[in-house]
Amino acid sequence: MSEAIERFFASLPARAPAVLRSPIGGTLRIDLADGNRTEHWYVTLAPGSARVGRQEDRPPDAVLTVSTELFERLVTGREAGMATVLRNEATFGGHVVLFLALRRFLPDPPGVRDPRETAREHARRSA
Repeated sequence: MSEAIERFFASLPARAPAVLRSPIGGTLRIDLADGNRTEHWYVTLAPGSARVGRQEDRPPDAVLTVSTELFERLVTGREAGMATVLRNEATFGGHVVLFLALRRFLPDPPGVRDPRETAREHARRSA
């Protein structure tokens, strides 16, 4: 397991109040595949909170399966989550809202700017 992935999972509970403002709830199991070995991470999301663990007592509401190498690229902003699913490099099943919520925790790729911020800068320059 890479240090970047460990840091990502460790950061979720502290970042959740700012990221998860909508009424969301459920458990997402993230399966990180590395050859013949798969590690399971459980992320339970609720409004304003996230809990991360390696085991869960009940079945998950959704499952994301991705290679460890690709997940590291996701958590470091070198790859986009939705693009990996659309290219079938990662698979997702279950409540899609949980995957969309997880995407909010992923960093943007380098050089990507929020179009709203770009518009604000343009408006300030024009004024």
